[in-house]
Amino acid sequence: MPNYAFELKALERANLHRKRRLYPPGLADFASNDYLGLGGRKDLLQQAFELLQEQSTHAPKASMLVNGYHPLHQELESYLCQLLDFEACVLVGSGFLGNVALIEALVRRNDLLFMDAHYHASGQFIAKKSPNTIFFNHNDGQDLHAKLKQHQPKGRILIAIEGVYSMDGTIPPLEILKCAGEHNAYLVLDEAHSLGTIGTNLKGVLEHYGLKPTEKTIVLGTFSKAYGSYGAFIGASGEIIDFLCNRAKSIIYTTSLSVLDTALSLVNIQEVYKNPSSYIELLEQMRGCVVGFGWHTPSNILTLPFASIKDLLEAQETLLEEGFICGAIRPPTVKRPLLRVGLNVQPTNTLGLLKDLCGCLQERYLPKRPPVVG
Repeated sequence: MPNYAFELKALERANLHRKRRLYPPGLADFASNDYLGLGGRKDLLQQAFELLQEQSTHAPKASMLVNGYHPLHQELESYLCQLLDFEACVLVGSGFLGNVALIEALVRRNDLLFMDAHYHASGQFIAKKSPNTIFFNHNDGQDLHAKLKQHQPKGRILIAIEGVYSMDGTIPPLEILKCAGEHNAYLVLDEAHSLGTIGTNLKGVLEHYGLKPTEKTIVLGTFSKAYGSYGAFIGASGEIIDFLCNRAKSIIYTTSLSVLDTALSLVNIQEVYKNPSSYIELLEQMRGCVVGFGWHTPSNILTLPFASIKDLLEAQETLLEEGFICGAIRPPTVKRPLLRVGLNVQPTNTLGLLKDLCGCLQERYLPKRPPVVG
């Protein structure tokens, strides 16, 4: 019986072998998706625990469609509908499961799905298995328009994009969002990295562009990024949510979301939108900080490409020695190795730490950046 040792050795030789790692406490966290620093707020955790103590049970116990729909699930869904102006909402176990639910259930036999080439792996995982999927160039509205004109399905048209792309920090152009309305298409919008980070009141890319959801807008949001908890939700029309509850396997055949995570998500989200201005000011200051060092990002994600995986991993280790943790992202997640810096709110001295990090990055990154071609 062949084993997997040969494949593991090949990954090690290519510097692509990955391991779980416990980092020492006290590092400045610029690697995670905890953009607003809520993941370490013990006061909010205590509020969630007290909210849970009021409930008769603290476990979901079953699928949401059997006996696992908890009053806190309903309360969080209702709050999200009111906050983001959706008719209906359903909680899911994670953003990955949410994308599986959307792509697997909504794209039917005569439909066509037009997906951005940089859409998250959790959506591409299903989409690439389907002959109904057409990929368009990343953030390229002209390419999307051309492909929509070229392909006319008998059924529905769906367009899948992200509000902020997690591996480059970019925002989709308004042209692409408007394209859905022009072609009477359903817009599947993964707002995992945009909710809580962009928009006038941190409500994501729709708010960023001054748009309201329509009956054909379907938003996937997560609690595990800016909202400092775990799990995800889908917001849409009542018809779409009803359909997903009846056809999406990752909703029907899994235990419903952890009640503790639900309570923590509710408490954290209420905290953010009680006074978003304080977060908005700090996020703007952080983006301004990186501009001062010659970089730019419209979101909370700054990515710096490296000439080689070896250079990237060496830079990451050097930054760790300096007290900073940043994400070393390697193929196949991205085509070429890059350092991913999350502009995250720190427990103390956020701007000071970010300035120190940027100084280290200029010293360590600039000599090893890939050559400019063309």
